Amino acid sequence: MAGLTGRMSTVVKAKVSKLLDRAEDPAETLDYSYQKQVEQLQNVKKGIADVMTAKKRLQMQETSLQQSVVKLDTQARQALSAGHEDLARTALERKNIAQTELQSLDGQVAELEQQQQKLIDSEQKLRAKIEAFRTKKEVIKAQYSAAEAQVRISEAANGVGEQMADVGLAMQRAIDKTENMKARADAVSELEAAGTFEDLTALGSGEDDIDRQLKQLSSKSEVDDDLAKMKSEIGAGTPGGTAAQISAGGGKDQQAPSGGSAGAPSESEQQ
Repeated sequence: MAGLTGRMSTVVKAKVSKLLDRAEDPAETLDYSYQKQVEQLQNVKKGIADVMTAKKRLQMQETSLQQSVVKLDTQARQALSAGHEDLARTALERKNIAQTELQSLDGQVAELEQQQQKLIDSEQKLRAKIEAFRTKKEVIKAQYSAAEAQVRISEAANGVGEQMADVGLAMQRAIDKTENMKARADAVSELEAAGTFEDLTALGSGEDDIDRQLKQLSSKSEVDDDLAKMKSEIGAGTPGGTAAQISAGGGKDQQAPSGGSAGAPSESEQQ
């Protein structure tokens, strides 16, 4: 489970890094880095000012202690001259305490001076570094802008790039739609020629394709019947057919005398 979680974390980080890399603008990144360095320089200057303020405060305390030492020494001498040895002792004790504090302040002031000098040196180095970075930043931005413009010009000239790709896709879609429309028009023409579409403007009840096919079959059957009848009639009018009719008629004449005279009509004829 831990391995799967680590793998998912790696994949997510890779995807996010790719998205950020795509959205990152080098010029904006350089300007942001320069701004951060300038802010750092301002913080160093503020630190120098704070150290100098603390040193000045200690120096003021040091001056006050020096004055106290001189004052206590004078008071001790006056008390001793007046015969007040205990007061002179107290003044000298306070003088010793002030001198001890004064020595401590001297060490603190010296330490602050060292810190101040280090900060000043750091500020000068950082300032020089920022100036060099600013110059390099402007050069890189100019080079990037020139390269970006060259890429856009090359892409426009060679027909590549996102915009030209969109134009190419739009043209391809137009061609595909045109081909589809032509194919549809041809199909409609073929269906219309085949009589598939019903004439909605015709008067009376409209006929669909099934009705027309049945009507054609019925008409063909009638034509076949008429053709067979005509063939039969034509066949009856040929010489062979006439001889057959004559022989058939002669047989009837020969049978007539047996029943009576040839000129006498039969009962059926009289009727």
